[in-house]
Amino acid sequence: MPEPASPVTFPPAFLWGAATSAYQIEGAVREDGRTPSIWDTFSHTPGKTAADETGDIAVDHYHRFRDDVALMAELGLSAYRFSISWSRVQPTGRGPAVQRGLDFYRKLVDELLSHGIKPAITLYHWDLPQHLEDAGGWPERDTALRFAEYAQIVGEALGDRVEQWITLNEPWCSAFLGYGSGVHAPGRTDAAASLRAAHHLNLAHGLGTTALRSAMPARNTVAVSLNSSVVRPLSPSPEDLAAVRRIDNLANGVFHGPMLHGAYPEGLFAETSSITDWSYVLDGDLAAINQPLDALGLNYYTPTLVSAASESSDGPRPDGHGASSYSPWPGADGVAFHQTPGDRTEMGWTIDPTGLHDLIMRYTREAPGLPLYITENGAAYDDKPDPEGRVHDPERIAYLHGHLSAVRRAIADGADVRGYYLWSLMDNFEWAYGYGKRFGAVYVDYATLTRTPKSSAHWYREVARTGSLPPVTSAAAE
Repeated sequence: MPEPASPVTFPPAFLWGAATSAYQIEGAVREDGRTPSIWDTFSHTPGKTAADETGDIAVDHYHRFRDDVALMAELGLSAYRFSISWSRVQPTGRGPAVQRGLDFYRKLVDELLSHGIKPAITLYHWDLPQHLEDAGGWPERDTALRFAEYAQIVGEALGDRVEQWITLNEPWCSAFLGYGSGVHAPGRTDAAASLRAAHHLNLAHGLGTTALRSAMPARNTVAVSLNSSVVRPLSPSPEDLAAVRRIDNLANGVFHGPMLHGAYPEGLFAETSSITDWSYVLDGDLAAINQPLDALGLNYYTPTLVSAASESSDGPRPDGHGASSYSPWPGADGVAFHQTPGDRTEMGWTIDPTGLHDLIMRYTREAPGLPLYITENGAAYDDKPDPEGRVHDPERIAYLHGHLSAVRRAIADGADVRGYYLWSLMDNFEWAYGYGKRFGAVYVDYATLTRTPKSSAHWYREVARTGSLPPVTSAAAE
């Protein structure tokens, strides 16, 4: 008789967390000195977001944070990753801090610590102060210098109580969706500007890392969260493999090359030479960017499938990054994107946990010895309460079970993965999709802002309590 399968267990110190970002949940956009960010401006521009929805109120976390932290504690979270609103701290993106803005984050951190939840701060999750965008935004070098000043301010204010720090979240989206395809704020469509933005985001990360370390105790850790793509070829042909290399350079190497290795990937400059001469990469920049990291955050949702373009490749670009006639892939006009096979989430993204395992193992090889965290992973579904007010989401439970199993398999294969942050703690403003896509483990009634943990939240609580994966059918019906 075969032995029963052993449970999928995680290391005892593994962090079980959830993640959010400031503009998606806080609201209070005009309170306590906060000024508009690029997402305020973008979402108030007609036609830029679904139903012209904005984050003006979002889920009102700014006023409800104590209740939200209590809910996190009920769900057994050991860690919470959130971002700071730059324009709440520095309304013009420069100069002294507004203490009322910092006080909100001081109170939030204290509340988390009082419930035994480790705070993890992300300094930048896409909400550049509009004042800095008016001065040129990320394509301008000065924005990186301003970010370092901002990092110093926040590090000095909160570094005594927060040990885990992340400089940037998904700089690829900031650069290429914000300045290339224009589907994210600030909505610009300039391929050259997107590549300049990528370099200055890299520089901001390096200068910000140095600033944080100068402002905080040595025990604190500094990381970055990358949404690195798992790029796969449609076929093993040399042409399709060349397409993979080109997209890998634009999706991954453009950031991890300078950050981890102190160099842009071979081929990137030549592949984009018709767009830019990269003369804004100055002497000393790569050394400034290549600061030793204490950890690396990985965000994963779905793999990317590409081939060499053909005459039949015309039409919408199914790369999963929103509809635009402008490409977020500068210099890659000869590459075609394809829908990967399999079940999909409400975002249209294929569910494929093997991609998460592959991503983890890639960075285990790319940066040996560097601890890894899954800083975002999750799924959007069309969740609705039943007549009793309960929200059952078995699809999300199955999604989490599959992806957490992939994480555990990577650990068994030698990867040093130390934590997992579910995206997201609760339903919220999903950027250009408005409130139409629900990623949360907690359901939010947008009319009343009432929070209701979904079945997946109860299932995840059991995971956090036991450090193992219960069956997908074991969610508590609470």
